[in-house]
Amino acid sequence: MSTQHDPAIDVATTVHASRPREVPQTQAAHESRSHSGDTTYRAYNSNGSHRPFKERPARTDRKSRPSVALVIPAKNEAANISWVLEQIPSCVDEVILVDGHSTDATLVTACSCRPDVHVVHQQGTGKGDALRVGFLAAEADIVVMIDADCSMSPQEIPHYVHFLSDGYDFVKGSRFMAGGGSHDITRLRRLGNRAFVYLVNALYEEQLTDLCYGFCAFHRRYLPFLDLSSSGFEVETQLTLSAMRAGLRLAEVPSLEMPRRHGRSNLRTFPDGVRVLRAILRGHRRGVSGHAIQGLRTLVRGTVRRGRAPGHPISVGADADAEPSVSFDMSLS
Repeated sequence: MSTQHDPAIDVATTVHASRPREVPQTQAAHESRSHSGDTTYRAYNSNGSHRPFKERPARTDRKSRPSVALVIPAKNEAANISWVLEQIPSCVDEVILVDGHSTDATLVTACSCRPDVHVVHQQGTGKGDALRVGFLAAEADIVVMIDADCSMSPQEIPHYVHFLSDGYDFVKGSRFMAGGGSHDITRLRRLGNRAFVYLVNALYEEQLTDLCYGFCAFHRRYLPFLDLSSSGFEVETQLTLSAMRAGLRLAEVPSLEMPRRHGRSNLRTFPDGVRVLRAILRGHRRGVSGHAIQGLRTLVRGTVRRGRAPGHPISVGADADAEPSVSFDMSLS
């Protein structure tokens, strides 16, 4: 009799849980390592000691597992989208392609490669706006987001689904933990990401290893708790921070970032870096440091208002750097 093998443990996987103190004893899969082809799991008792942890039996009934929706924002990615769609694993039930006003053959190529793709047209601009549209169009239990430039492998999706199925609420990829890596990030972007990770860990009392990376997955039922007010690339950071503030059980899994195959990235290092920094500071409101940061932001906003040219309209109490708020009116089945 053949044994069903879980694709989530085909390779050695190291998992970092950002809130180990909240993980129930029966579900605290902290890390797994491969030894001579076998998988050994390590978990922690309430007193911090190690104990054996065995993998749950692989699900063989398709109806017994949660459904998965994959959201792919794309703009002028005709040369890349076919590779991404061809790599999608069988665990994905719904593929949503959010078109950001493409002027090339992105849509024709996507529909030719995968006739069942659900194309959604973005009305606004920016990655954050595209993800909002895609998330609202999703109907599956789990939502996964990846880029359309071939920098993220859809073959890693079963790892994310595995940990969401085992008790975690929000799972994000990390390029800078054991088993992960990047063949695309520049030295300057690596330095900036490291600084942002250090800042978030200090302000939010977390233990993240990566921040500005858009390979994430979460249970769709938590969508109303995720802040998606940003329209740019900082939405990736905003998602993670809002998940932490909402008390979701968050885990990191290793991910390999590959170089973009064709075209150029729309990421702007310094402008987008400033937006990420503002998202970090805007969301921190806890403790003495949170009050100090918000007080400083209020002071800066007041200075900006006083320096406005006469006749320039500004709303009383408006946040000078806040994005428009977005509310989700969802009927979750």
